[in-house]
Amino acid sequence: MQMTFIMFIIILPVFLGITGAAVYLFVLIVKALKSYINSQDVRKEKSETRKSLGEVLKKYRTDNKMTQEFVAESLGVSRQAVSKWEQGTSEPSTSNMIALAKLYGVTPEELLSKVKSE
Repeated sequence: MQMTFIMFIIILPVFLGITGAAVYLFVLIVKALKSYINSQDVRKEKSETRKSLGEVLKKYRTDNKMTQEFVAESLGVSRQAVSKWEQGTSEPSTSNMIALAKLYGVTPEELLSKVKSE
C-alpha cells in the first residue's frame, strides 16, 4: 500500500508536467496558425514593387515585339515562369534578370531603374 502511494506521488507530477506541456504546445500551435491565417503581405511595398517589375518586364517584351514563348525559350524557362514574372506573382532570379536585360538590349541597371519603389 505504501509502495502504491509512493508511486502515485512520483507519477502524478510527471503526468501533470507532460499534460501541461502538451496543452502549452497546442496553444502555441493554435496561435501560430491564427497569426498565419490573418497575415497579409509582409510589406505592401514589396508587392507593389513586384507588380511594377512585372509591368516593366512586360513593357520591354512587348516593345521588342517578343512573345512569352520566345522569351521563355531564349532563357530556358517555361512560358508560365515568364507569365508569373510579368504578373508579379514571382520574381526572376538574378541570372534570369541579367539574361532578360541582355535579351531586351538594355543593361540590368536600366531594367531595374524603371521599377517604381514606392
